[in-house]
Amino acid sequence: MPASKKAAAKTKKPALESVAKKSPLPTWDLTDFYPSHTHASVKADIEKVAKDAVSFQKSYQGKVSKLSGDELGKAISKYENLHELIGKLGSYASLLNATDMLNGDYTRFYQNTLEALNEHTTHLIFFSLEINALDEKKLKQAIKESKKLAHYAPWLRDVRIMKPYQLSEIEEKLLHEKSITGAQAWSRLFDETLTRLTFEMDGKKMQLEQVLHLLSGKDAATRKKAAHSLGKTFNANLPIFTTITNVLAKDKAIEDRLRGFKAPISSRNLANLVEDDVVDALLKAVKKSYPKLSHRYYKMKAGWFKQKQLNYWDRNAPIPEDADQPFTWERARDTVLDAYGRFSPKLRELGQEFFDKPWIDVPTRPGKATGAFAHPTVPSVHPYLLLNFQGKLRDVMTLAHELGHGVHQVLSAKQGALMADTPLTLAETASVFGEQLTFRALLDQQKDKKKRKAMLASKVEDMLNTVVRQVAFCEFERRIHAERAKGEIPQEKICDIWMDVQKESLGPALKFDDHYRGYWAYISHFIHSPFYVYAYAFGDCLVNALYAAYLEKPKGFPEKYFAMLEAGGTLHHKELLAPFGLDATAPAFWQKGLNVISGFIDELETL
Repeated sequence: MPASKKAAAKTKKPALESVAKKSPLPTWDLTDFYPSHTHASVKADIEKVAKDAVSFQKSYQGKVSKLSGDELGKAISKYENLHELIGKLGSYASLLNATDMLNGDYTRFYQNTLEALNEHTTHLIFFSLEINALDEKKLKQAIKESKKLAHYAPWLRDVRIMKPYQLSEIEEKLLHEKSITGAQAWSRLFDETLTRLTFEMDGKKMQLEQVLHLLSGKDAATRKKAAHSLGKTFNANLPIFTTITNVLAKDKAIEDRLRGFKAPISSRNLANLVEDDVVDALLKAVKKSYPKLSHRYYKMKAGWFKQKQLNYWDRNAPIPEDADQPFTWERARDTVLDAYGRFSPKLRELGQEFFDKPWIDVPTRPGKATGAFAHPTVPSVHPYLLLNFQGKLRDVMTLAHELGHGVHQVLSAKQGALMADTPLTLAETASVFGEQLTFRALLDQQKDKKKRKAMLASKVEDMLNTVVRQVAFCEFERRIHAERAKGEIPQEKICDIWMDVQKESLGPALKFDDHYRGYWAYISHFIHSPFYVYAYAFGDCLVNALYAAYLEKPKGFPEKYFAMLEAGGTLHHKELLAPFGLDATAPAFWQKGLNVISGFIDELETL
């Protein structure tokens, strides 16, 4: 039991922190962090960060080059402990805010916490800069001679890849301190604006997640109403989303120029520890496959709906043969855990803990963050999952996905605060693998041809959304950043780029109207993590290849799989995939993953 949990057990939980509100679905309990956001322990920890950051700076600034290997290892350990506490405070503030973004008390706490941490961590900026100034040969020798320092070799490797792009300490401090009123402030404005939007359906006002859910419902008229309701609200709010997009694109361009990155995507590739040519190969392979994947599938689906062209609001609609019965939460939970258990009892046991303990927030409600995520928090606490569960098969797949993240985060926590996190490209491995396990288990149980067809169609659509759609999103970002370099982008131009990319990726079988022009506005990854989106395609194709390796040689596979997850961020993708006989730099690697999707479409054609 984490220390924070022991402390929380002694304190009565105040009503303000209780999110359940008698919901029949599970909600998370954040008191594993702190008894409440007003509790004295929160203020005490913020003060401790302030004190320890100043002390660390006094102890080590200007002295890193003179430290022995053991001394440097000790310094990094202190730095890690500080980051653990900083991460704990930041995670708690973020999760509490996600609970109800319309609660002014929570949003103020979130912003005040971020501002305090931003101010105090300014004292730590010197450390990575001085580490990057170390002589490479001397550092390697010190790592050989010191076990304490050798432990942090992977972290040192990742810090030093930024060496060619780092600025002076004064410039780094300025960028760091102003981020809270710059990019982070605009991201906050985006979140709060999106959360406050309401969408009218038959005279009733609904939240974003509820309306998006209707797009996958059985009734065509309801899907059309939902699509137009979304478009009407998005389009009415495009001026503010256009401003946010322009400001953040320019902000990124300025920093990229100062650091010397050649292209807008380059900083993301570096952070993902993946080579530019590997990402280029993935993007090219997917775009080349548009005709035999998305174009072919949506033409086939239009035929199932007896249409020459498929209306965009029918893109994720259940096919006519789909008698998808709503999943209760209990059925969804058991479906995922049984699939995990079929692969490995250990995987089921790790997943079970998230349900036995209040680590998941399940129901939709006003003010709650949209979408779904798994937050790794810090090793001394545990991950938390956020869902907006509404009983569809896709919600079951989302649960399997986020639970995969959670299990990965639990296993990698042993690497410590500095090395537990994986690059985004590998962070999607366990999540997509969890989805694959769940889908295959359900498919194997299904003998009815019509139901099997419906399941395959749903899976193909999920894979197209994960691979084709995310690569299209990446292309949209690439074109937006290129256009922004010419000057501020008008609202209509952003919409034009969006429509061009959608038509190219989804194909001639899809039919759009003007309501769809503003749908780019709610994609949060464009705002929070530029070029994050290709990581989904990377992960899906990688897992398809990984799953094929599992089917070929199942014996001993789970052990290698767990070792890969436990490695966290300590190993490069080449090292992680080598035990499975896979290599993401090989030209044919991505095609293997895409062939799995193509194979499912082939089977649908026969059905």
